Amino acid sequence: MKDILQEIVATKRAEVDRRKRETDLQALYRQAETPHTVHSLREALLSSSTGIISEFKRRSPSKGWINREADVQRVVRAYQQAGATALSVLTDTPYFGGTDDDLRAARQVCTLPILRKDFTIDEFQLVESRALGADAVLLIAAALTREQCRRFAETAHQLELEVLLEIHDQSELDYYSEYVDILGVNNRNLGSFHTDVTNSFRLIEQMPQEATPISESGISNPDTVKKLRAIGFKGFLIGENFMKTEAPGDSLKNFINALN
Repeated sequence: MKDILQEIVATKRAEVDRRKRETDLQALYRQAETPHTVHSLREALLSSSTGIISEFKRRSPSKGWINREADVQRVVRAYQQAGATALSVLTDTPYFGGTDDDLRAARQVCTLPILRKDFTIDEFQLVESRALGADAVLLIAAALTREQCRRFAETAHQLELEVLLEIHDQSELDYYSEYVDILGVNNRNLGSFHTDVTNSFRLIEQMPQEATPISESGISNPDTVKKLRAIGFKGFLIGENFMKTEAPGDSLKNFINALN
């Protein structure tokens, strides 16, 4: 079976090497150090009654194009008005159709916490994330060593970025450290892209008590969110379910109304 994650990481490594060569690093660091408003993803989740992290997502490796022509600012505004707790913006281009400009544009019109959703394999990307206006970054256990994950998470905190650590099975729980703000269970296997929401129900019992847990991928039913909240999950990352519709913001609003 083809391992999609390995392919994505190899592509990302070549992309990051190229970007590092082409980027004015001093200018990037200056931009990252510019004073900014901090929007805490963790605090937003803990104070929310729904915990919906609405994702701006144009395509996926398994489904192809979901919403190719989507306007990021229009969608993000609609998400915020509909009651999203936070946003996730994909910036990977080859596999997800996202760009850094999507995150910049989202930041211009949004006051919610924004997660930069990408495949972080180099500390350079953390500086990029801060410069782009992200509030949190994604670290995927399956794409990193434990040592890398800890170092990247510590560096993220130095840059005033929160860390979402994503795991898929029990063996990755030892990636958790004091530098992790949110612990996400991905219901999608990143090797095969098979999705099974029961993965979240299986792993919640094994997670550290101090963790702020969220469930990611494959969530399309408000009843599923209710059941996951009942066992301790604080957040739910949902993208495709909203983005595949003509009006993602309206879809989110209807979803929240059904929750309540």
